[in-house]
Amino acid sequence: MAAAMNDAPALVTGVTGYVGGRLVPEILQRGHRVRVLTRSVDRIRERTWFADVEAVEGDAGDPDVLSRALDGVSVAYYLIHAMGTSAKFEERDRGTATEFARAAERARAGRIVYLGGITPLDENGRPATDLSPHLRSREEVGRIFLDSSVPAAVMQAAVIIGSGSVSFEMLRYLTERLPAMVAPSWVRTRIQPIAIRDVLWYLAETPRLAPDVNRTFDIGGTDVLTYEQMMKRFAAVAGLPRRVIVPVPVLTPRLSSHWVGLVTPVPSGIAKPLVESLRYEVVCRENDVADLIGEPPAGRLGFDESVSLALQRIREANVTTRWSSASVPGAPSDPLPTDPDWAGGSLYVDERRRRVHASRDTLWSVIEGIGGERGWYSVNMPWRIRGLMDRAVGGVGLRRGRRDPNRLQVGDALDWWRVEAREPGRLLRLRAEMRLPGLAWLEFRLEEDEGDDEVTLVQRALFHPRGLLGQAYWWGIMPFHGQVFGTMIANIVQAAERGRPRPLRKHEQWRREVAARRDEGDHR
Repeated sequence: MAAAMNDAPALVTGVTGYVGGRLVPEILQRGHRVRVLTRSVDRIRERTWFADVEAVEGDAGDPDVLSRALDGVSVAYYLIHAMGTSAKFEERDRGTATEFARAAERARAGRIVYLGGITPLDENGRPATDLSPHLRSREEVGRIFLDSSVPAAVMQAAVIIGSGSVSFEMLRYLTERLPAMVAPSWVRTRIQPIAIRDVLWYLAETPRLAPDVNRTFDIGGTDVLTYEQMMKRFAAVAGLPRRVIVPVPVLTPRLSSHWVGLVTPVPSGIAKPLVESLRYEVVCRENDVADLIGEPPAGRLGFDESVSLALQRIREANVTTRWSSASVPGAPSDPLPTDPDWAGGSLYVDERRRRVHASRDTLWSVIEGIGGERGWYSVNMPWRIRGLMDRAVGGVGLRRGRRDPNRLQVGDALDWWRVEAREPGRLLRLRAEMRLPGLAWLEFRLEEDEGDDEVTLVQRALFHPRGLLGQAYWWGIMPFHGQVFGTMIANIVQAAERGRPRPLRKHEQWRREVAARRDEGDHR
């Protein structure tokens, strides 16, 4: 029936993303060797599986990097997507996939596996030609791999339900925050969602396909639902009151994406391609994958089971990857200049130091718990206004939150920041991903003199301006630094000296209480 994976490694790309970061342990659990390709090894160094994989650092569009990554692999998982709305994202997807296919041919890889989207049909039952740019690009990448000389398995899924997936976060926040809503007409479009657990199982089992299999496979869960039905069933599973949804035809994809951006943590720039795709019916047309590699041992999950499992993971703070794990398109990736006299131009620094009458561990727990539902220990209004301004121009704003309420890893998204460096008990450095005329970092460093029980907290905000606008931005916000950054360090020190981080906000507490009441009811 199928050829088992031999001793040759499996290559996984996109490992800092939502699916790739979860697929690696699935393959390792099956006893296979794994090689990963990442632009930054530091981004995955704290993953539980890091010591068990071989890492190749570099860009997936670089032929030399691909040659090293694909050398001798039995199967190559291509999980790279350029999610965005710029005119060039399709061109970028096409170019990277073409280079990857050519490199796989040169390396004589055994198979390419790609996760794309289900291709909708038109009214005549033929593949639709007026696809959204997002779906069109996914279909084109799949075709590039199928046309190469390396056998390809193109797994096609609709909405993925799982803790931290962008589709699930959009569904969750729309349902939780809007008890009644006027919704776009696409909420009546049929969708076949699938649990992330089942997606990972199908992907991990593809090496069992016969060597001559070269085709697409539709994969989906057991339920076919409209988005309206998904929201109502989510509310029922989450223990929320019944939702009232009134579809109207006047909300265009652009207006819908801004609506989603206002209500959910998903920025409008990422919401737009998702919303455009929801206009199409995406339902599995075949289930051939079951005949060729079988079904998950416990069977495919239904929608209600998928939501319940995702909510349980969130409640237990056991979300291993999130949609925001991947870098935001266009976000800066420049490392912090370590030389005060950096030759790259002006580097403005706001540095504040405070002695803390608390242990290093206590202070660190406060710092590592910053952001998300706890907030930023600063004056709330300027912080919120800046977040709203960022979202208004398509930025990530403040509502991305955090993957885990208490622990961070390098590469984690943290509201509009990303964790660039983390040394437990010593250093936390965040790099801004908001829309700025320059590059910005926020750094917390713990210093302790020998023989001294107290710790000094050093808080630094750094900014490297771009052009005259960047200079004007720094000097324009400088009068507010004392209020924003001065209040921040004072409140962090106060929390540490009280011996505990700030409690979670009411919204997070409310969700946990609802979940606890639901669990209590389940056990009666």
